[in-house]
Amino acid sequence: MPKAIHPYEVLRRPIVTEKSTLLAASRKYVFEVALGANKPQIKEAVEKAFSVKVEDVNTLMAHGKRKRTRQGRMSASPPPEFKKAVVTIAAGQTIEFFEGV
Repeated sequence: MPKAIHPYEVLRRPIVTEKSTLLAASRKYVFEVALGANKPQIKEAVEKAFSVKVEDVNTLMAHGKRKRTRQGRMSASPPPEFKKAVVTIAAGQTIEFFEGV
């Protein structure tokens, strides 16, 4: 059984990029979430934080990419990885946090 995480600790930050802005038109919003969070925890956190009805949650791991040094070698430590969640909300609802970005 996964470790219990408080709903307000699940969502780390919204991810605002060109791609995520285009997804917002189709009721999909992208968040960085805690590494140990699962889909039901993410759904509960978004519903509590933004008072919307969540239809679907898709998650993916964004792995760090190792950088090249001047000598052509790869650096020893890649940047940290993080977990992203693409949340689809019910029709007719929006998350005001993303409006006007």
